[in-house]
Amino acid sequence: MLDRLTGLEVFAKVAAAGSLSAAGRALGMSQTMVTKHIAALEARLGVRLFHRSTRRLSITDAGRNYLETSERILAEIDAADAAVAADRVEPRGLLRLNAPVAFGARQIASLLSEFAQRHPLVTVELGLNDRLVDLAEEGWDLAIRIGSLSNSSLIARRIAPCRTVVCAAPSYLAARGRPRMVSSLADQNCLGYTLSSVTGVDRWAFGAQGDVTIAVSGNLRANNGDALRAAAIAGQGLAYLPTFIVADDLRAGTLVALTMDQPTVEFGGIYAVFLPDRHPAAKVRAFIDFIATRFAPEPPWDRDVAASAKNNS
Repeated sequence: MLDRLTGLEVFAKVAAAGSLSAAGRALGMSQTMVTKHIAALEARLGVRLFHRSTRRLSITDAGRNYLETSERILAEIDAADAAVAADRVEPRGLLRLNAPVAFGARQIASLLSEFAQRHPLVTVELGLNDRLVDLAEEGWDLAIRIGSLSNSSLIARRIAPCRTVVCAAPSYLAARGRPRMVSSLADQNCLGYTLSSVTGVDRWAFGAQGDVTIAVSGNLRANNGDALRAAAIAGQGLAYLPTFIVADDLRAGTLVALTMDQPTVEFGGIYAVFLPDRHPAAKVRAFIDFIATRFAPEPPWDRDVAASAKNNS
């Protein structure tokens, strides 16, 4: 069965050239194949598109009506092809970006103005939630994910490390003492994060491989890091949080990082993930490159944090 789109292209070219052979040369197609396409088109439509004689070829009234529609269809297809091709080359259109609440609000939102200045043809829709979204089903172009990624068909690019710290307000440490050993955390009020197995409500993990686990308890548990941060600043207890949430507080001294006998666990990393495509849209590539540059060689929230923690230890 002959391709219908090719048939429209052949028909339009024959009408423009006024000859089967000339149309064939323009299309790189034999005259026999051109004839087959026109015959198939006429058979399907049930009308003659051209009057043929040994000397000349002329379009019929039905052919002229059909040509107008055919040219419009072909022009729309060309425009669609050009738009897709442009999307592959120039960042443009709507970029739907999903990110965890705290990271998106603290570390992504503040960069969007600069991204907009660099890429004025891109509109960003930023969705913030802490659940694992389905990019294909929910129509997200790109998502930020934190931690060790599970096996999936998504393409992932690591854009930053995700370091962590156990911290508390000076007022809490003055009242309850500063723990020096992870084993002494059992005597502290430890604020639990309900969405993490590493910094959860009843066990915290430590050590380079996360293989040192300590039973903890506390009078607050939450599914949002900013809520735990606020409680820790108020002096309620110890919080085990990513540095991207508490870095400013560590610098300001409203929270103090604890140095104990075991290191905290790094949360795998911060990744940009997107659906597999041999040629991802330029808007996706541009945003990933942009934030990767902003977070390298060290993410801004981690700069000078180690020195601040040491000064307050």
